[in-house]
Formats: sequence, structure tokens, C-alpha cells
Amino acid sequence: MFTVENFITLGFLVLLQAVLGFDNLLYISLESKRAPADKQKFVRQLGIGLAIILRIVLLFVLVSIIEKFQDPFWEPNFKYFSGNVNVHSLIVLGGGIFIIYTAMKEIWHMISIEDESHEDKTPKSVGSIVTMIVIMNLVFSFDSILSAMALTDVFWVMATAIVISGIMMIWLSEKVTTFLKKNRMYEVLGLFILFIVGIMLVTEGGHLAHLKLFGNPVEAMSKTTFYFVLGILVVVDVVQSRYQKKIIAEQEREKKHAA
Repeated sequence: MFTVENFITLGFLVLLQAVLGFDNLLYISLESKRAPADKQKFVRQLGIGLAIILRIVLLFVLVSIIEKFQDPFWEPNFKYFSGNVNVHSLIVLGGGIFIIYTAMKEIWHMISIEDESHEDKTPKSVGSIVTMIVIMNLVFSFDSILSAMALTDVFWVMATAIVISGIMMIWLSEKVTTFLKKNRMYEVLGLFILFIVGIMLVTEGGHLAHLKLFGNPVEAMSKTTFYFVLGILVVVDVVQSRYQKKIIAEQEREKKHAA
């Protein structure tokens, strides 16, 4: 059972979990900021720790009754809307819609010109934040678990990959959170990336449910497209940031000459 092939597969799965876990990591870092400052590290560690345990439980469930998650329970057939909705597609769709809502709410809050002194700045409870991290972690885990099941049917290999990737996620979440605290300008970039993650999950859920809108099938956004768009966003943000610094420098020079 402990063969060289299984250990090679384990290495591939850890890398796969790391690649597929970027969007989850970003969500955890942004969500944990809602907790009191002295509790944020604890929230991330507890949320990811519980999610690891539940991921292994989910893995066991999926291995045992994968067909139940794939069998459609609702088959709408209207003029402009049709499909075959199953549990898997419904979970992915719901997670995508929630992430889009969360990202848009935070973006709107950032650009709001209302007096912030009247806003409720009371941090959310630790329990509610941990709960959301665990739930969204499970939503994100479907892809990685199904991908793992496509590579191997050895349970210990898949479970070990989940644990290792979870430990890496705890470590990386601290790095991402620290980076965002030191570079507040990148919070907007992170929220727009999260928005695209939500769109990707919605399209994936629609594809899994074989949804058709106005006779056109919903196609899933590929990971290649996602990372391409992510790269474009990063480049635009870097260019915009440098251009803004250039404008500020020019304005400072003009003020000195005017004086």
C-alpha cells in the first residue's frame, strides 16, 4: 500500500491542492479581518483546522456515495431556463453567489462616501467568522477532492494530501494577511479577484447542472482563463499604482516650481 507510486501521487495531490486553494486562501485572509485584531490568527487557525477535519469527512462521504451527489433531483424545463440540478451543482452555485455578494458588499463599502463615523464598526463574532470559513472551505474543497479522486482511489493518500495542504494554508494565510495589512491598496485587487472566483464557481455550478439560459448552455470558466484574468488584474493594478505615484511626483514638482 505504501508504494513509490502512491508517494508520487501524494506529491502531485499536494501541488494540486496548493494551486486550487489560492482562491480559498484569499477568502480566508479577507474574512478573518472581520474578527477582533487579537483573535484574527486564532480564527484562521481554528477555521482551517476544522475545515481539514470536515474535508476528510467529506472525502469519505464522496468516496462512499458519489453517485448521490451527481444524481439530479430537479429538472426544470421552461422556455428560457432548463437543466438537471444535483446536490454538487447546487452547493457550488450557492457558494459562488455568496462570494459574489460578499465581494460586491465590501467593494461598495470601500467606495461609499457616507460618513463612516456613523457606521457600526463592531467586529463580527469569532464563531460566525469561523463558521463562514469552514462552510466556504467545504465549497472550495469539492473541486480539489474530485480531482484527487480522479488521480487515485487510495484513501490515505487523499487524506494525507488534505492535511498537508491544510497545514500549508494555515502558514500561508498568515503571510497573505500580513501582506494585505502592509499594502492596503491591494485589498481592492483581492476583492475583485474574489469576485471573479465567485463568477467562476457560478459558471461551474451552472455547467454541472447542465443549465441552459435562453437556449444557450452555461459553460464553466476554466482555471486557465481564471489565472489569465488574475494576471491581467495584477498587471493593471501595478501599472495604475506606478502611474499614480508618477502623477503625485509631478504635482509635487509643480508645487515647488510655483513656490
